[in-house]
Amino acid sequence: MARGFDHDREIPEARFVAMMDEVLTSPLAPRLAALIRKRLGRPLEPFDLWYDGFRSRAKHPEAELDALTRKRYPTAQAYKNDIPRLLVGLGFSPERAKFFASHIVVDPSRGAGHALESERRGDDPHLRTRIEAGGMNYKGYNIAVHEMGHNVEQICSLYLVDHTLLRGVPNTAFTEALAFVFQARDIELLGLGKPDARSEHLRALSDYWQTFEIAGVALVDLAVWHWMYAHPKATPAELRAATVQISKDTWNKYYAPVFGGTAGVRDSLLLGIYSHMIDAFLYLPDYPVGHLIAAQIEEHMRAHGPLGKEFERMASFGQVTPDLWMKNATGEPVSPKALLRTAETALKEIRD
Repeated sequence: MARGFDHDREIPEARFVAMMDEVLTSPLAPRLAALIRKRLGRPLEPFDLWYDGFRSRAKHPEAELDALTRKRYPTAQAYKNDIPRLLVGLGFSPERAKFFASHIVVDPSRGAGHALESERRGDDPHLRTRIEAGGMNYKGYNIAVHEMGHNVEQICSLYLVDHTLLRGVPNTAFTEALAFVFQARDIELLGLGKPDARSEHLRALSDYWQTFEIAGVALVDLAVWHWMYAHPKATPAELRAATVQISKDTWNKYYAPVFGGTAGVRDSLLLGIYSHMIDAFLYLPDYPVGHLIAAQIEEHMRAHGPLGKEFERMASFGQVTPDLWMKNATGEPVSPKALLRTAETALKEIRD
């Protein structure tokens, strides 16, 4: 655990927990829950923790999106050929778009998706996403745009850093954040309209709700590892029982009050279902931190764009400490403040 937080992530565990607590106990949470309840027209259920009705894709039937992406991307090569256009759509110059596209290899994936970075200059990162027999469906496309964000970051942080010893970004949360920036624009890249003020506010609410969800998951992951260190001779059955109880306790502390506090929304186990736990060695905390960083990056880019130029500047700073990277990128250290500021502004504008 010390290796994961103090060495790899370079964000002390106590600071991480404080940031998650700030997100989870924000007065924004019950206000946003009330808005979701109004939109659904019913009391909230635990599974509404995954509500995604604020996203721009919610305006389009999934079948419509699937048909569009399958037609455009029948093969991996079709997506590869379209990368320069996609990057120009994200704000990169045509010249830089061609440069990045020339270094990305696109492979069909048997799983959900992955971005395999290259370890040395001269090798290229691989973008992997699932392509069905009839072509790439919307889910595969959404993943591809996310992985493309990883790939562009990987190229910047390998080829454009000041020194090869600086290769990379501070930790996994940073590459996730930069990939989120790409992924958030997938509908726009399909030609389904640029975001207006309302859609930007809705995205801010979606970002907060997603962070609210995964922050609790990360705290469960953390608590389970603490339990394992305290019980080194535990059996698998005992570990499972402990994980179930930790999931219930975390839910009851942070989520049950937001969801209404009734018997029907207490003792939920949803926070404990992630397969990353145990297997991926404290990987889950990178997701909520990634959302915090993405919110800071988005706030900065709204004021200082264009996205392409700023993305390249940020991603090529190198593997320095997290706060130094963030101060260079946005002027502030890593914190939840941008996420909460943006969501607060959005909640004042969005009533339905």
